[in-house]
Parts: sequence; C-alpha cells; structure tokens
Amino acid sequence: MARTLTRTQILLEPEQHHSLQEIARREKRSLSDVAREMLNRQLAIRKQQELAAAAQALLADYQDDADLTAFTALDGEDFHAQG
Repeated sequence: MARTLTRTQILLEPEQHHSLQEIARREKRSLSDVAREMLNRQLAIRKQQELAAAAQALLADYQDDADLTAFTALDGEDFHAQG
C-alpha cells in the first residue's frame, strides 16, 4: 500500500544538510527518508516526554484522592464475579 506524503520545504544549516546527505549516501537512502526517520524519532521522544509530564502533574491527585485509588487494594488480587 502506497503511503501519502506531503511536500514541505525546510531550511537547513549547511552542516545539517551535509550530514543528512552523507547518511543517505552511506545507507543508500534518500535524504528525505533519513530526515523523516529522524523526525519520527524526535516526535516519539517528545510524545513520551509529554506523557511523562502529564503523569507527573496528576501524581499528587492520585496520591491524595481516595476516590481515584479506591481499588488499589485489589491490585494483584485474584477474584471472580459470581453469577
């Protein structure tokens, strides 16, 4: 299945462009493919950082709010609903 790509233009510093060209040449890939891979890695890192920050922001609520932790005592317990 072919993927849809959106054309965009970015300005790179000469050293960045040269480095991308060298990586692409060594790996026999296009400069665009290398840039997309690097961008995807950075986006994944940023998403992970955002999730960690959100979890950190909510930590105090989970530590102090009994309603949010009411079922913590059941963690790891084996139980079965009776019908």
